[in-house]
Amino acid sequence: MYLKPRQILTPDGRTDPPGPDTGTVRTAYCALVEARLYDRKASALQRQGRLATYAPYEGQEAAQVGAVAPLRPKDWLVASYRDAAAMRFHGYPWKNLLLTRMGDERGGHPPEGVKSLPPSVTVGGHMIHAVGVGWAEQLLGTGAVALTMFGDGATSEGDFHEAMNFAGVYRTPTVFFCQNNGWAISMPRVRQTASETIAQKAVAYGFLGVVVDGNDVLAVEQVVSEAVERARAGDGPTLIEALTYRIHGHTTADDHRRYRAEVEVASWLGRDPLERVRLWLERQGAWDEEWQAEIEREASERIEAAVAEAEAIDPFTAGEIFEAMYYEPTPPLVAQRDLAERSSR
Repeated sequence: MYLKPRQILTPDGRTDPPGPDTGTVRTAYCALVEARLYDRKASALQRQGRLATYAPYEGQEAAQVGAVAPLRPKDWLVASYRDAAAMRFHGYPWKNLLLTRMGDERGGHPPEGVKSLPPSVTVGGHMIHAVGVGWAEQLLGTGAVALTMFGDGATSEGDFHEAMNFAGVYRTPTVFFCQNNGWAISMPRVRQTASETIAQKAVAYGFLGVVVDGNDVLAVEQVVSEAVERARAGDGPTLIEALTYRIHGHTTADDHRRYRAEVEVASWLGRDPLERVRLWLERQGAWDEEWQAEIEREASERIEAAVAEAEAIDPFTAGEIFEAMYYEPTPPLVAQRDLAERSSR
């Protein structure tokens, strides 16, 4: 049990020597920058009425990018509605993630070979699917693992207990990754549970719990790598609690200023996950403003292209919305489809 938060990179961008590989950190930084630019773009699109709703994750980029870095293409990611960055860097395209927020079900169909379920909107329910996926891979002997991501609020759901209990009993290759951002909408973490940490709950289910600084991308990658190795070796699941913070509201329909003090938010701004990486790179002589502008431009171009692709897709016709319900439509669905088609003419 490791309940002291693991940290490699301090908020002021320092590490104990020897430091990590500069090239690896530059790659991670590029992913962090792109993740933040997407988050801000998606929030703006929602304000313009171009997305139905959106759950911003600014402040949690390191937790998401670091968590998926150790995964192989054969490994599964089972994530929530706030995990767009994690899904993107496990192969799920920005275009598809945008489509899900536009209410287009085609966004839930990842490209061939991308081992990721669609983003889950239900709170905690997807953890059970992650255990099932991992169990299936275990029975098949593929050596693949399943990483599932959720917030601190999801640990108050019965699904959390059921998933953890089953994973513990059957020693499934599952990594439970809790992004503890302090708030379940307007409910603070201190009112979610009486336990000192969320990670220690793993003890009751017979496996390891670890706490990590969720704003330290290097530490997150390290603890997830260790958990993935244990799962792959047949040593069962791990519960990781990543301490982080969402800078903005729960969704674009939420005003976090009604329940969070400004001083609290301000205190976390000094622990920005991108800034600590930038400072480290600058000390190594591996960052300058010209490079920053270049990676922002390239990332923005990819994001804008994804927006253009998503918005260019023709909407479903009245009849097509029934096609994916069942392999063979039931008589009531056929009648409803015919009525919808006639009404749309």
